[in-house]
Amino acid sequence: MDLKAETREFLATRRARITPDKAGLPAYGGNRRVPGLRREEVAMLAGVSVDYYTRLERGNLAGVSEEVLEALAEALQLDEAEHGHLFDLARAANASGAARSRARRTPAPTLRPAVQRILDGLEGAPAFVRNGRLDVLAANQLGRALYAPMFDSLERVANKPVNTARFQFLDPSAAQEFWGDKAARMSHDAVAILRAEAGKNPYDKDLTALVGELSTRSEDFRRLWASHDVRYHRTGTKIFHHPVVGALELDYEALLLPADPGLQLNVYTAVPGSPSHDGLQLLASWAATREHEAATEPRRR
Repeated sequence: MDLKAETREFLATRRARITPDKAGLPAYGGNRRVPGLRREEVAMLAGVSVDYYTRLERGNLAGVSEEVLEALAEALQLDEAEHGHLFDLARAANASGAARSRARRTPAPTLRPAVQRILDGLEGAPAFVRNGRLDVLAANQLGRALYAPMFDSLERVANKPVNTARFQFLDPSAAQEFWGDKAARMSHDAVAILRAEAGKNPYDKDLTALVGELSTRSEDFRRLWASHDVRYHRTGTKIFHHPVVGALELDYEALLLPADPGLQLNVYTAVPGSPSHDGLQLLASWAATREHEAATEPRRR
């Protein structure tokens, strides 16, 4: 990733969305040439010189203090994810050459057997572990069944983890059926998660390759990537349109794995006694039958 370009576009897009009225500033003159705040207005709100802010927006965060970053985040009215992204960009800009070299050489985290046992022990709750690139590294039986359209997608790359962004943008018809009227929101969130990961790990070659492929093959991805939106994926509710059991409304929790930096465990549950709870039980029965048939198929041959 081009760190300076990332920083430049992120700050410029955040500035463009803040109007003088939203910032509590008088809008002098009727013909403003920019959609949001001018650079001098951001500089005034952040308490820095125009020249200094201009340097920051050109992508140079080297040597910037936390106090200035906090003031800038407040001036641009950044939310929690955007605030974290700004600080991630600054950390990357101020990393030593040795630290950058280590980042390029750091092997991808692998799933420990203990984590797989935790997954398998979560009966009745679909669960999987993913990294920041949205690679699904492991899932329990019910998790694989829930995400069957993704695991069965023709765009899945052999001998590589299932990737939710690849499914979303390279198999759009299947993704539309799976997410229904929330498909556009899911696409936006997938890109925002990848953009946040790019701030944390700008030297991740696999992430760069994924973004390059999706940018080449999907116009929707290119459009959303250009927005520079970022998002944390922690908790919420999703509605799935499963091809076997129909609609499932499930709450999810994303649990970070402190011993495995960059990995998180996502767990889905349904409200007890709800139609979605009954649907999960039906899905579990289907999953068990499917895996039994897959295990016995070679014997029949």
